[in-house]
Amino acid sequence: MMSALVFTYLMYSWIALALIMFPVMLFIPAPYGRHTSRNWGPVMVNRLGWMMMESLSLIAFVIFFILSPEEKSLPLWIMFGLWVAHYVNRSIIFPLRIRTSGKVIPVLIVALGIIFNAINGWSNGWYLGSGLGNYQLSWLSDPRFISGLIIFLLGAWINISSDNILLRLRTKTETGYKIPHGKMFKYISCPNHFGETLQWCGFAVLCWNLPALAFAIWTAANLLPRAIAHHKWYRETFPDFPKDRKAFLPFLL
Repeated sequence: MMSALVFTYLMYSWIALALIMFPVMLFIPAPYGRHTSRNWGPVMVNRLGWMMMESLSLIAFVIFFILSPEEKSLPLWIMFGLWVAHYVNRSIIFPLRIRTSGKVIPVLIVALGIIFNAINGWSNGWYLGSGLGNYQLSWLSDPRFISGLIIFLLGAWINISSDNILLRLRTKTETGYKIPHGKMFKYISCPNHFGETLQWCGFAVLCWNLPALAFAIWTAANLLPRAIAHHKWYRETFPDFPKDRKAFLPFLL
């Protein structure tokens, strides 16, 4: 079994890599969705690629959590449930709902996504299942758990409700893009990305451990640059795009 010290060093290294990659991703948008580019090599069907990437977070987390022989407390099962619920939606339900007929994604991006999600699923599942966190029943009344859970649920609501608005923009036969309106779209271009980042910040607070923090940092490092790229694309593509709408943080950024 991996020692706690080795695991800690790995997590600090993983966080350092996120901080290094953040400025890179500010200038080089990941080439999928509206930023798709065939300059990144062979491509594959977008829906299949999405499911392959996202499912690794679910599979790795469940395997390492469940296979650990340590006894699981109620707080741990709640953390388990939050992770699984999110990734069942992201890896199965959401990809089946998106209307991306004819759209593709570079195989390289899928491969990198698989590695990224496998590491995050493994690190969080292994840590929570290992017993290192010592989450007793009393953790349910800890202010960190309560506030983190509230933040997570708020982020999930923002994320899912924003996805629903985006999904309703297209008919079954449409593949183009439109300006989304309603709810958080009144203030920012990418409330789905903001909501997902908020979710994992909440998860980091309610778990209060290093791998959850690492995942929150990586989520922000991935989604903040993507939101900025989306916002720029919207403003360049649609002359009537709302001028007071921000990219990621209402009224600020």
